[in-house]
Amino acid sequence: MSEIISTDKAPKPMGLYPHARRVGNLLFLSGIGPRNAQTDEIPGLALDKHGQFHSFDFEAQCHSVFNNVKNVLEASGSSWDKLVDVTVFLVDMKRDFHTYNRIYAEYFKDNQPCRTTVSVNSLPSAIAIELKCIATID
Repeated sequence: MSEIISTDKAPKPMGLYPHARRVGNLLFLSGIGPRNAQTDEIPGLALDKHGQFHSFDFEAQCHSVFNNVKNVLEASGSSWDKLVDVTVFLVDMKRDFHTYNRIYAEYFKDNQPCRTTVSVNSLPSAIAIELKCIATID
């Protein structure tokens, strides 16, 4: 048995896929980025009229992506402490890995899921980070 889960507390998916899918006692989250669920804006990013970066705050994107993941977990009947695997996609590993690693350690002091960090050329929007997660549900 499987259950598709979507929530308005996380940014709308950019394609035809749910926020999460429950299969048995496992919860699989689709890629979740830092976009604001209400405004669709990317925290910490301002573009000029030509679409060029005017300002960029990677820390703001990290905090926002963790908040979005937490919201999907809770809407699915799971929680942050039930994460068992996190795959991180960064568009600029050299620039952002150390910042991500520092902020990640703040959020995962008690729960330490498995983690893989991958560098990618780009993501579907101007975001700099995306997480794909697996959690358990009781």
